[in-house]
Amino acid sequence: MADTQDQKQFRLLRTPRSAAVAGIVFAALFSTSLVLIHTALPADPFDETPWVGSGETRIKTALVLAPFAGIAFLWFIGVIRDRLGDLEDRFFATVFLGSGLLFLAMGFVSMGTAGGVLAIARHSGSSADEIVYFGREIMLQINHVYALRMAAVFMISLGTIWLRTGLMPRWLVVTTYLIALALLVVVSFSIWTTLAFPAWVAVISVYILVTGRRVRAEAARSVAQ
Repeated sequence: MADTQDQKQFRLLRTPRSAAVAGIVFAALFSTSLVLIHTALPADPFDETPWVGSGETRIKTALVLAPFAGIAFLWFIGVIRDRLGDLEDRFFATVFLGSGLLFLAMGFVSMGTAGGVLAIARHSGSSADEIVYFGREIMLQINHVYALRMAAVFMISLGTIWLRTGLMPRWLVVTTYLIALALLVVVSFSIWTTLAFPAWVAVISVYILVTGRRVRAEAARSVAQ
């Protein structure tokens, strides 16, 4: 009898409805931090030190936003896994989760590098120009080459899961594949290439929100009848 009473105290843990907004939050914060970083960098890396003056405030703001973008991205991964439920395959789930976490880790490393270089430039002046240039190139390589490749793998694995399970419409799966292939092939330091991934995350999140409300409305109507 006591065991039965103890069991009644537990509740089934469910994903909050608002969790689907996490992808939109990630897209907004991540895109903002990228724009701030890129506008603080000169087109020519051998111009005057890009981490001081007006660019310093923008980089500091980007460094503040980046951790919150990462937290929102973790919530987005959780929403995707919750939507898959029992349909999740171990192989594709491993690739999907691993690539997502690697993308996030590389983003944090890139921002950490930016913060370190900013501190060196602020306290050392022109004597540390070579270190500043070196850190700048590391940050761009991590962001635009390695992190974007992991983002592409994340998209391809997720697109394959959606294709096999039918959880997402065919047009969204095809769009996912096309963007992912572009991120795999194109090697560019252009900000527009990098912004393709958060834009895709925002579209997926909006679709999940809209379809989730539709499903709940239909369930409520069926219960009322």
